[in-house]
Amino acid sequence: MSAILYPVAANAELALSRPQGRAAREREARALAKEAVVFTTDPVGPAFATREAALDAYRGRVDDERRTGGPPPEDRYCALAEQVVTGNGRAPRLAPVSPTFQDGRRWPAPPAEPPQTAWRLMVSYWRIATAERPIEAPQARQARRGKQALDSETLKAIARAPLRPVEPQRALDIGLFETRLPENPNIVVPDE
Repeated sequence: MSAILYPVAANAELALSRPQGRAAREREARALAKEAVVFTTDPVGPAFATREAALDAYRGRVDDERRTGGPPPEDRYCALAEQVVTGNGRAPRLAPVSPTFQDGRRWPAPPAEPPQTAWRLMVSYWRIATAERPIEAPQARQARRGKQALDSETLKAIARAPLRPVEPQRALDIGLFETRLPENPNIVVPDE
């Protein structure tokens, strides 16, 4: 069980300054907001060139190994993250890299100069749907299993949405030519 009480708000700025309330679970957040919510993490505030500058600016909101103490356990919904930025302050869209297969190397050489990065405050909160940022339609599998009554616009949104897994794929615990012993299912032996 999480002891963190995440803010319930329409955006990250409101989550820091004027949340509607705080909740640990989705049903509590839904009750506070009186509408659907989704858990999200968004950047907020200015970008800082160094981690130390960001820690000084957000003293008391994030864990700082330089000082003792820090926020209480229920207030640990903020964290610092390093992001790659361009001249306009936004994260760039990186193009996919194709393998080169030249001179015994599979991938092209990395750029000589590392990309410019900045430190931002990331706020985790329960986001309330707004006109600018509506909550995504549920996945088709979840809607079917939940036996929800869906309107035509929601069905169209589900059909247009990319396929996403419900949970991460688990690693295979048994190979193709292996079998478990009937007398002890914890033992895997090669199959002939």
